[in-house]
Amino acid sequence: MILFFTAIIAFHQDVVDATISKSMYMNWGAHQSVISGDNLQLVLDQYSGSGAQSKRAFLFGSIEMLIKLVPGNSAGTVTAYYLSSTGSKHDEIDFEFLGNVSGQPFIIHTNIYTQGNGSREQQFYPWFDPTADFHNYTIHWNPTEVVWYIDSLPIRVFRNYENEGIAYPNKQGMRTYTSLWNADNWATRGGLVKIDWKSAPFIARLSKFRARACKWDGPVSASLCAAKTLTNWWTSPVYSRLSDAKMGQLKWVRDNHMIYDYCKDTKRFNGQLPPECFKQQF
Repeated sequence: MILFFTAIIAFHQDVVDATISKSMYMNWGAHQSVISGDNLQLVLDQYSGSGAQSKRAFLFGSIEMLIKLVPGNSAGTVTAYYLSSTGSKHDEIDFEFLGNVSGQPFIIHTNIYTQGNGSREQQFYPWFDPTADFHNYTIHWNPTEVVWYIDSLPIRVFRNYENEGIAYPNKQGMRTYTSLWNADNWATRGGLVKIDWKSAPFIARLSKFRARACKWDGPVSASLCAAKTLTNWWTSPVYSRLSDAKMGQLKWVRDNHMIYDYCKDTKRFNGQLPPECFKQQF
């Protein structure tokens, strides 16, 4: 499991190390899904999916969850695990897992929204069976960069170039959300493969939500959580950029398992790639 923290706590820092039942609640589909102690079971059938969210919002830190994805024929389903603020100008950092037909791998779909603007998708095939066991999915987020990790391996980095006019998620608190839902209009082969409801109910299992992060108490937190103090461990220089070893791991994942990168999709953007594509993200 990934541990990025030093155990120093101040008045504006929060460590959610309680059970899921104490730190999250069902926000839809509660009639068929279950939170029990440190475990969460999301269920999708032909009538409804389900979802949960954290009770608290955060700004910067390390947010992690153990997830075991829907086994068997999961085509058309999406299991989502992400951070998000609210409103039309929201920020968001995504893991989404796109189901597939039996024997085919899930697609790990990542994205980041800043001020309501997304369209920054990167996708990967897993190098493991995400349905056979739990795996750790972590979003590490600080004033310098956002890093997506799977089992301690970095798969993606989005760096802060706000001083060059590229928006960065650093002024809005975000809650953690997770859900399992019907996306067969787009998820599998662009919507060509529909959900086989004979395989329902579909079940995703989650465990050990941990948020070692700065709690959001309104706009004042934007400066408090970004302050370079010993308490704010995420602002330490060691977290400002990946180490050489982590850079090697990132390169391995991207060279061998990346299947889509918006920064290479010139057709989609009519030859005008987003400006961060020309910046060093690693």
